[in-house]
Amino acid sequence: MSDGPAADDVATDGGQDSWFANYFGFAEHGTDLRTEIVAGITTFLTMSYIVVVNPAIMTQFPGPNGKPGIAIEGYTPGEVQQMLAVVTILAAAAAIFVMAFYANRPFGQAPGLGLNAFFAFTVVGAMGIPWQTALAAVVTEGVLFIVLTAVGARKYIIELFPEPVKFAVGTGIGLFLAIIGLEAMQIVVDDPATLLTLGPIATDPVAILSVVGLFLTLMLYVRGMKGAIIVGILATTIMGAVATLAGLVEPGVAAAEFVRNGGLDMSRMTAAQYDITPLVGAFLDGFANVDAFAFSLVVFTFFFVDFFDTAGTLTGVSQIAGFLDDEGNLPEIEKPLMADAIGTTVGGILGTSTVTTYIESSTGVEEGGRTGMTALVVGLLFLAALIVVPLAAAIPLYASHIALVVVALLMLQNVTDIQWDDLTHAVPAGMTILIMPLTYSISYGIAAGIISYPLVKAAQGEWRDVHVGQWLLAVAFVVYFAVRTSGVLTTVA
Repeated sequence: MSDGPAADDVATDGGQDSWFANYFGFAEHGTDLRTEIVAGITTFLTMSYIVVVNPAIMTQFPGPNGKPGIAIEGYTPGEVQQMLAVVTILAAAAAIFVMAFYANRPFGQAPGLGLNAFFAFTVVGAMGIPWQTALAAVVTEGVLFIVLTAVGARKYIIELFPEPVKFAVGTGIGLFLAIIGLEAMQIVVDDPATLLTLGPIATDPVAILSVVGLFLTLMLYVRGMKGAIIVGILATTIMGAVATLAGLVEPGVAAAEFVRNGGLDMSRMTAAQYDITPLVGAFLDGFANVDAFAFSLVVFTFFFVDFFDTAGTLTGVSQIAGFLDDEGNLPEIEKPLMADAIGTTVGGILGTSTVTTYIESSTGVEEGGRTGMTALVVGLLFLAALIVVPLAAAIPLYASHIALVVVALLMLQNVTDIQWDDLTHAVPAGMTILIMPLTYSISYGIAAGIISYPLVKAAQGEWRDVHVGQWLLAVAFVVYFAVRTSGVLTTVA
C-alpha cells in the first residue's frame, strides 16, 4: 500500500530504503534525500554570512574607528577574528547536529545577531566587563537553558514574561543592530549636538562603498536570491579592493592591509589561524571576581532573548512546514530548544556568544526540507566552511556590517505583532523598543518593558492580570537600576 505520491517519489528515487530515509523518516514526512539536500544547501547559503559577520562583531578593533570586543594578548585582531570564525563554525555545527539527530527538525543554528552585539558593545564595551566573564555568562545561561528545558519549565517561563515585551524585543534589537551597522559603515556618525547625524556619504569612500553595497544586497535579497547577504558582503569587499588597487583610496581604508595601491603585498596578509586554544575554556577565568548584580543581569538578558527568539523562530518556521498542531504548538518543542541550549553552552565554552535558531531556516523549509537531514547538510556545510576561515580577516568591518542593517530591517516586521491599540501593551512594548538602541543595551530595553508592564496594568485596574512573578521581576530591575546608577557598581561603571 502506498503512503501517497510523495512517498512513491521517494521510492522511485531509490532513497526509501537508505539509512538516512529510515533514520529521519522520509516517508513519514513526505520527503526524499534530494529534496533534503537541496533544502540544506539553501538554508546554509542564506545564513552563511554569520561565518564572517560574527567574528567581525566579536573582535576588538583598536583605533578611533575601532570597536570593543575580544582581544587576546600576543595576537592581532585579524588572528582573533579567524579564531572566532573557527569557533563560530564549530558552535553552529554542534547545535545543528543535535538538531538533526536528536530533534529531527530542519532548522539551522549559529551564534545569533543581536546578542553578539550585546556581548561586544554593551557587556564588554559599555559595562567594562572582561570578555572572559561575558563568556562565563553565556555558559551559565546555556546550562540554565538546558536544565529548564529538561524539566519542562517552558510553559512557566512563557507565562512569566509580559507578552508585549516578548513581541517588542525583536524590533528593539533590530534598531540596535541598525545603529551599530550604520556607524561601522560611516553612514551615521557621532555628533556632539545631536548625538548622531548623517555621515559624509558623498565624500567618504567607506560610506560610498557601504551605500552601494547595502542597496546591492537589498536588491539581491528582495529578488529572492539565495545567499544574497553573503554575496553582497563579498561584492562590497571586492569593490573596496578594486578602489584601493586603482589608487582611488589609500591602503587600509576600504580594504585589508595587504591590498595596496597598484598591487598586493602578501607579507601584510594575516596568516591562517586555526588554533583556538586561547579562547577555549577562557570562560573559567571569567568566574573570578564576578559582580553579582551585573553578572545576573547579563545572564538574564542572554537567557531572555535566546529563549524567546528561539521559541518564536521555531514556531514561525514550523508553521511554514506544517509542523504545528491544532492549538498552534510545535510537538516536542523541547527537543529543538535543547539543541539551542546545548549549542549555546558549547559556544560559550569554545569562545563565542549565544547560539540560536535562524529564521533563515524557512528558506530550506520552503524548498521542501522536513527532517533533520536538512539540518545535517547545513552542519556539514558549516564544517566545510573551515577552509575559508582566513577570508574572515580579509573582509573590512564596513562590508561585514551590511548584514546587520539588512537583518535589522527584517526584524522591524515584528512590530506588527504588538497590540498598539491597547495601552497596557503599547507602553511596555514602546519602552522596550526605544530604550534598547538609545542606551546601546538590549538588557535595559527589556528591563524598561518589564518594569512598565505591571505599572500600566495596575493603572488601568487590571492588576489581577499581572503574575506575581512579573511584579517580582519589575522590583528586581528597579533595585538593579538604583544600585547601577548610584555608582555602587564601580567595577562596571
